[in-house]
Amino acid sequence: MINMNPINPLSQIDKTANIRQTDDPQKLMEVCREFESIFINMILKQARSGMNTDGLTEKSYAREIFEDMQDEQMAQSMSKGQGIGLAQELYKQLSRNTNKITNIVDNE
Repeated sequence: MINMNPINPLSQIDKTANIRQTDDPQKLMEVCREFESIFINMILKQARSGMNTDGLTEKSYAREIFEDMQDEQMAQSMSKGQGIGLAQELYKQLSRNTNKITNIVDNE
């Protein structure tokens, strides 16, 4: 099923707002995968903007919407599983930081 809601990087801030207050590794990994998906989507949009638009079909608003949706789906698919490795690296770094914060709070 295709997700018809566009990825909005600003809406993702709500997911990360309480990440320091949780020890749930699955939630942290989910946020890391979302960030990777947003990053890949931005790369795909930039790659598409540099392409020659002269083709069989003219550039229209409908085609632009379709290409945006296609980029979002491709980015989400690419970030699943191993992805490009960005989510795993973010997870390693953030989990170290959350463990340090948890240890400091527990010691006080």
